[in-house]
Amino acid sequence: MLTYLGVAGWPVAHSRSPAMHNAALAAVGLPDWRYLRLPLPPARFAETVRALPAAGFRGINVTIPHKEAALALADGVTPMAAAVGAANTLTFLPDGTVHADNTDVAGLLATLPVDPAGARALVLGAGGAARAAVHALRTAGAADVQVWNRTHARAERLVAELGGRAVAVPGPAGIVVNATAVGLQNADLPFKSLPLQADTVGVGSCVVDMVYRPGGTRLLAEARRRGATVVDGLEILVAQGAASFERWTDRTAPREAMRRAVADVATA
Repeated sequence: MLTYLGVAGWPVAHSRSPAMHNAALAAVGLPDWRYLRLPLPPARFAETVRALPAAGFRGINVTIPHKEAALALADGVTPMAAAVGAANTLTFLPDGTVHADNTDVAGLLATLPVDPAGARALVLGAGGAARAAVHALRTAGAADVQVWNRTHARAERLVAELGGRAVAVPGPAGIVVNATAVGLQNADLPFKSLPLQADTVGVGSCVVDMVYRPGGTRLLAEARRRGATVVDGLEILVAQGAASFERWTDRTAPREAMRRAVADVATA
């Protein structure tokens, strides 16, 4: 009998999680496990996820735009997921309950090449990924975390719960985290729709894009060209994916196999 894992999102066709996790399953000797894409529109998310255990699913990753909905439907949550207010990992337990966790926080902090302590940071977005970024930066000691969102009221709600400050016009920041879907499908969008100044993505800054696309996002390409240190969403994908994998399988995640699988897809 096959055991299934998956990634639920809308859209989800771009996801490299299946290649990464199927490579990991093969590497640790679980030939009867499969990892699938689950394209779920928001209106169908909760009812579909509730039906997955009966179809043989052990767990799923959750991506845009379902991370807050994933937390809401869970029967049990980790302290991390509760603190963030969003979940990216659901595990289906033998008793039929759904357990929610958030591995985005650890994934982001593990890939940051700079120490956030004392830094001025800017998080773009106010969804589940942005919540993880704000929580990560604040708990790591960032001195100032600005939150910008296209709908300002959502940014205000986020900082009311997690801290930081909502801004209509971002100021200077040494760490910039894009947690919006901008750049996911159209590489030409970021600098037309994100409120970034030239010096914010230049020498001395660190720019993180939590989304990824073949060839990289325009945001990271421009930041790299201007001399910034950049972190591709693929690195965060591997870090958070390894943590999810270990929760589901009770095996040590083969991170190198996962990284190779992601790189192979990127160059295919």
